[in-house]
Amino acid sequence: MKHITRRSMLVLAGASLAACSRVSQLTGHSLAPNTRLIIYRHGDRDGEDLNALGMARSEAIAAALDGLPIDVIYSPGIQRNLDTAAPLAQARGMEITRADPATIGRRISRLSAGRSVVWVGNQGNIRDIWEALGLENPAPLEYGNLYIVTTDGAGTVIIERRQVDVD
Repeated sequence: MKHITRRSMLVLAGASLAACSRVSQLTGHSLAPNTRLIIYRHGDRDGEDLNALGMARSEAIAAALDGLPIDVIYSPGIQRNLDTAAPLAQARGMEITRADPATIGRRISRLSAGRSVVWVGNQGNIRDIWEALGLENPAPLEYGNLYIVTTDGAGTVIIERRQVDVD
């Protein structure tokens, strides 16, 4: 009886893994179920630094995300990205976790699995994330674009596009 139970458990475990793979293939993305990935490009800039509009948009992100849970805020160590993420981190009483932009496209699905995470980045690393996850175009590359990518328990993706504008 124990042998049958163990074998049944192995068969069920294998079926579970296969089902997870099919969900990912059917939905065409690689985000884990029950995940929220919030993607925002750094604020408008002049040269390397945020300009007045970029600073104002950065302040407005906290209000735009009010009511959404956030587990962690990721950003590369580029100052304009950190400056953009800072008002949200301050409003939430959180730290900004620096992540290597060169590998983030491959790592973000693992880092965000089952969590609600924010990525504040640049055009290049946002495009890498978008492509690595197999999400529909266009990626949020314009200033003020705020995309909230959510997967439900079945792995179905919902992409909410918001624009962060200031008066």
